[in-house]
Amino acid sequence: MNAFDFLTKDRIKNPDKGITMILDKGMGPNMVEDFLKLAGPYIDFAKLGWGTSAIHEREIIKYKADTYLSNNIIPYPGGTLFEIAYIKDKVDEFLVESDKLGFKAIEISDGTVNITPKERSRIIGEVKELGFKVLTEVGKKDPKQDHNFTAQDRVKLVKLDLEAGADKVIIEAREGGKDLGIFNVKGDVKEEDIQVFIDNIDINNLIWEAPQKDQQTYLILKFGANVNLGNIYPEEITALETMRRGLRGDTLGKVDIL
Repeated sequence: MNAFDFLTKDRIKNPDKGITMILDKGMGPNMVEDFLKLAGPYIDFAKLGWGTSAIHEREIIKYKADTYLSNNIIPYPGGTLFEIAYIKDKVDEFLVESDKLGFKAIEISDGTVNITPKERSRIIGEVKELGFKVLTEVGKKDPKQDHNFTAQDRVKLVKLDLEAGADKVIIEAREGGKDLGIFNVKGDVKEEDIQVFIDNIDINNLIWEAPQKDQQTYLILKFGANVNLGNIYPEEITALETMRRGLRGDTLGKVDIL
């Protein structure tokens, strides 16, 4: 039983809505265990960011993956590691190793490489057939390249990924949340871009990378407590959950958690 349980209700969510994805940038196994004692119930995916998994002992990575899984959290390696495997023509080996380490999802992205839509769809299908959940990511890591995409372009790519079998599509914002995707150089939401998504796609199919508090607030107020959010820093999970539940001044009396 939570403290002050008479003042709030549990947030009702399902596998498709209310997803929270954390960005694990290299937490130690003991830190993960302690962290999940408090925040475990509020996390759905744990991304071991970039290529961080590749510079730690296999036993440690497997232990961390197993720890996440035992808390009903799906761990997966960052999209950059997939991209490295792609350019080295070692995707098959990457998938085998991911499975052995206990990762249950794969992020397929082309943030720093170029993959044709046809090739991307083929890879999505093959990864799905192997039993992984597939998270794809739309957008580029370099703002100059990312600026070449209009909101309409992003929606088109999202639809292609979903048609190919992706479970969710992540909208790129990196860990900074500035000058990429739906955010301008100051980190503010570009509302006209958001409207394009609303008009053309089921928002529940998306995970918005939103590392900044003001971005999380905007998306919760726009789409409700159960909007899918990603690239959340571990130390911000509790704060985010209170915001989702209207237990913080930004959302008090403004959200429905049911």
